[in-house]
Amino acid sequence: MSYQASRRSLLTAAALAAVSAAGVASYAAGRGPGGEDGGPRPGDGRPDDGRPGDRPPGRAPDRAALRRLVAGMTLEEKVGQLFVSRAYGHSATDPDPADAEQNQKLFGVRTAAELVSRYHLGGIIYFSWAHNTRDPQQIAELSAALQRVAAGAGSGVPLLLSTDQEHGAVARIGKPATLLPGAMALGARHGAGATGGTGGASGAGSSTGSSPGSTDTGSDSAATAEARRAARIAGAELAAMGIRQDYAPVADVNVNPANPVIGVRSFGSDPQAVAALVAAQVRGYQGAGVAATAKHFPGHGDTETDSHVGLPVMRHSRAQWEELDEPPFRAAVEAGVDAVMTAHIVFPALDPSGDPATLSRPIVTGILRERLGFRGVVVTDALDMAGVRQKYGDDRVPVLALKAGCDQLLNPPDLGLAHRSVLAAVEAGELTRARIEESVLRILELKARRGLFDAAHTAAGRTDALVGIPAHLTAADEIAAGTTTLLANPVKLLPLDPAAAPRVLVTGTDPASPSGTTGPPTAVLARELTALGCRATAAAPARAVAAAPGNAAVLVCTYNVPEGDDPQRTLVEEVLATGVPVVLVAIRNPYDPARLPACAAELATYTWTDVEMRAAARVVTGAVRPTGRLPVPVPGRYPLGHGLSYG
Repeated sequence: MSYQASRRSLLTAAALAAVSAAGVASYAAGRGPGGEDGGPRPGDGRPDDGRPGDRPPGRAPDRAALRRLVAGMTLEEKVGQLFVSRAYGHSATDPDPADAEQNQKLFGVRTAAELVSRYHLGGIIYFSWAHNTRDPQQIAELSAALQRVAAGAGSGVPLLLSTDQEHGAVARIGKPATLLPGAMALGARHGAGATGGTGGASGAGSSTGSSPGSTDTGSDSAATAEARRAARIAGAELAAMGIRQDYAPVADVNVNPANPVIGVRSFGSDPQAVAALVAAQVRGYQGAGVAATAKHFPGHGDTETDSHVGLPVMRHSRAQWEELDEPPFRAAVEAGVDAVMTAHIVFPALDPSGDPATLSRPIVTGILRERLGFRGVVVTDALDMAGVRQKYGDDRVPVLALKAGCDQLLNPPDLGLAHRSVLAAVEAGELTRARIEESVLRILELKARRGLFDAAHTAAGRTDALVGIPAHLTAADEIAAGTTTLLANPVKLLPLDPAAAPRVLVTGTDPASPSGTTGPPTAVLARELTALGCRATAAAPARAVAAAPGNAAVLVCTYNVPEGDDPQRTLVEEVLATGVPVVLVAIRNPYDPARLPACAAELATYTWTDVEMRAAARVVTGAVRPTGRLPVPVPGRYPLGHGLSYG
């Protein structure tokens, strides 16, 4: 080993030791957010560990020690810190043969461990389809092994391991981990805190709705507390598996029923309600020691193209953006969010160049950094998505993202090309070393804040003690209990009387489980109804009409019914024609009732996972009173805030 390399290694090791020691000392001294150590203060655009007293396993970063660490890194190591990549396999060093072959094909290495070492990666993102998330213990072991690799290679900087665990419609980790209600379901629970009448409500029953501007402060605070509670549970379980960044919460305001990619991933269409829930979840995740990531800046809620397959255009004016899209991101920044994810959308009112927001300096630097004052990590949405690849080649995208002001480059389609392109841009002077170091420092500060330089926090977590434990599962059911929305009940069919042991048929659409570990929803709903006293059976749609006679009701589950003719509409019409009362259960977007004939009762669950099906069964049988309110309007049918109960 050369003297220069040896000296650099010693300096790097000393800097790492200083970072770890400073973190432990600040934690032991009880210096929290906003302390005299230069730690973050809520409201100043700097990341925060949560409210005082949370005492998460985070640290107030020692910036001087981190700068020394950066100074001791090679350019290749610095550039590597900017990248977060996928890697195939359940094991860091011994993946299944098919996963090893996929790694070899894409990255020129066979294991995740080799990938981390070759590119000095800053992070790995876990996916179920990459076979990273079989079960909690396996995930924890994978995380621990990857951290050992990072500790022993190059600069020794720990990895930031991440995933998309939004809950609801997007969940990379399934049972036995706790699965919680998704964002729009939490938005429906949040709306239940308001008082007053909706007006124009369809159906019988007492209304829990109100005009969008009328809220009860105490109840509203209780509802946001439940959103924070959900994030705190989710964060605690992720941290126990070694995952310290979650790409959640979604801060988009969903004002377009035709939005193909956001929908129920959003908390709703009211920007102030969304802002309150986003801030609550930021504090919940970060209170558990996990970096929250508000996404997708500057707002993806009024688009009609999926940025995974195309380049959406946001048509809001600047004034509309300030009124509708900005508030949740401003709330996230003021809550001290660690990271903000950019959107691959064109937003002409904010940048007329035609560049997607991820590559737009006016949006990332001019608005997010300068207008909102955000000082944390800006992460791109995945760079293998079509929305960011249409105008520029894969060699230019990572360079332009850095020039725009992004810090983390997430999942490029060709990691080797992206890495080489950034290095070449530095060597050519297009990107300065100072610009690279600026982003690296932000990333290291996030890692220090989340305790990653303390070896105790990179070990495999106490999965048995924290993941999927009874207290968390009970909490998930308690939170879900207030989310189901009764939209219509004109003949007071509901609640069914379980004491009479009514026969009930459940049919309809059975979409794939988001995590691959739940459902099918019709079977789960039938099972839960039976457990509550009904005699319920599930039947495929092809058998539903023949099986309907003799039942007290037929529950038809629908999933994103489109305009016009559709098999789901045909099913509802044919079951209605039997004369048996039909209960419509919209298990994803709540817009389905507007595209279907009126039924004897209509419910919205916002998610088709087991926890929401259990909640729906309790509402159908009267085990709980429905209190959820629509967090979005259903055009032509129900206003924002509408929801019935049993009176």
